[in-house]
Amino acid sequence: MPEKTFSNPLLPGFYPDPSICRVGEDYYMVTSSFVYFPGLPIFHSKDLVHWEQIGHGIHRPDQLDYKNCETSEGLWAPSIRYHNGTFYIINTFVSKGREADRDNYIITAKNPAGPWSDPVFVEGADGIDSSLFFDDDGSVWYVGNFISSECLYEGHHGIYLNELDPVTLQFKGERRIIWDGKKTYSRWIEAPHIYKKDGWYYLLVAEGGTFINHSVQMARCRTIDGDYEICPRNPIVSHRHLPLEIPIAVTGHADITDTQNGEWWMVLLAVRPYTGGHYNIGRETFMIPMVWDEDGWPRIDNANGMVNERERLPRLPETIYPPLPASDNFESPVLQMQWNTIHPPLQTLYSLTERKGFLRLYTRPEVMEEICTPAFVGRRQQHKNFLAKTAMEFSPETDFQEAGLALVQDDRFHYLMTMRKKQGKTFLQLWETRNGIRSLKKEQEIKESSLLYLSVQGHTDTYSFYYGYEEQEMLPLVLCADGVLLSSDVNNGFTGTYLGMYASANHRDSLAFADFDWFTYQGE
Repeated sequence: MPEKTFSNPLLPGFYPDPSICRVGEDYYMVTSSFVYFPGLPIFHSKDLVHWEQIGHGIHRPDQLDYKNCETSEGLWAPSIRYHNGTFYIINTFVSKGREADRDNYIITAKNPAGPWSDPVFVEGADGIDSSLFFDDDGSVWYVGNFISSECLYEGHHGIYLNELDPVTLQFKGERRIIWDGKKTYSRWIEAPHIYKKDGWYYLLVAEGGTFINHSVQMARCRTIDGDYEICPRNPIVSHRHLPLEIPIAVTGHADITDTQNGEWWMVLLAVRPYTGGHYNIGRETFMIPMVWDEDGWPRIDNANGMVNERERLPRLPETIYPPLPASDNFESPVLQMQWNTIHPPLQTLYSLTERKGFLRLYTRPEVMEEICTPAFVGRRQQHKNFLAKTAMEFSPETDFQEAGLALVQDDRFHYLMTMRKKQGKTFLQLWETRNGIRSLKKEQEIKESSLLYLSVQGHTDTYSFYYGYEEQEMLPLVLCADGVLLSSDVNNGFTGTYLGMYASANHRDSLAFADFDWFTYQGE
């Protein structure tokens, strides 16, 4: 009988920097979210393969000031841990530049579904990708990355350790450097996690930068703050020696867990590139089996030591959760968990109660091509091939009001398909924003209709835009628009493509709104 397998990625779509912990027979995972709100999506599983989203770590607009960050700043790699009845997430908030302000904070919860506490910022904690370790003697340790003041080469970073007061969650004692990058000439060493096994403290890190040279590396020491021995087989995971145009590339930034049955598994990020090494979906969460060899070092426990599209199943009872429905009819007074805004909405952007069964988006002055909080409600693109569709009611009152669909990599790279007035006539327009410059690609005069159906079809490296006056009608507006525009490597960004509903009054005050009856997303 052939071995039963599961399919990678574990979490398809823009879910990078996974962190995992086990509590009894339950597994919990959190990923990065950058500027999207709610932030830090949290997942639960019983079998490590099927996951249900149960909440967000940052779920109240007043919980954290996003400081109007650009898209690839904000909430970077979180780490989730459990200790004595409490869940902890530690996270780096980045603002004013990717290597500028870096604030590390801790949130806690008794229930991982939430609510989560207000952040406690750790004073003096610089660097990124912080993690917590609870030792057997009751001590609590902070481990994070730092930028070396010696700056001996590009990407000269290191890993430091500091004990935390378990009550105040602030540093006590002195900082200890436990892996200076110059020891191994490591570039952009980051994502540290500490584990204790068989009398060893193991330090897992990412190295090489989160692109083609990304990797997972390991070190160990008999004492938590001593001189760490570097694994002679490093990197223990990397696809850096392979062409970028393979099914799975850019592997790195990992966390590991054991199971109640004694198996070990690693979750990590990777991308699924297409021709040219582009990847619109962003960095996703994958999983691979690992084992500890007789010499005490880990290795990947499959035939080729790589991250594969299919891996054997964990020895755990299968537990399947109902998937989120393909269609959202906006019947609930709150958004489903797949939806996000760009930054927390401190002013009213939308309503699910003004008109029951509709998502109402207000045409606010903010525009997509600026760093701001636009009237946008979107979800992740999770497949290379997909169809997304919505039904919109909108009657623009001025030439400046627009509403429709948006496909967004960031403020500098996106597509907008919007309805707009022009000299008393109604048009459907496709706008392309490339490197911050917005240009009109196509416009089509359309007839008045109570409902306008808008759809976009993705085919790996192209997007085709359609409209219709009936639900099954798909009249082409633009076919095969350049999909590379929304690739993460084009904008040098850390996020993936979002798609959803958008409205704007283009720097004017407005009381107008667009009503969306439903939204569907189907992918393969």
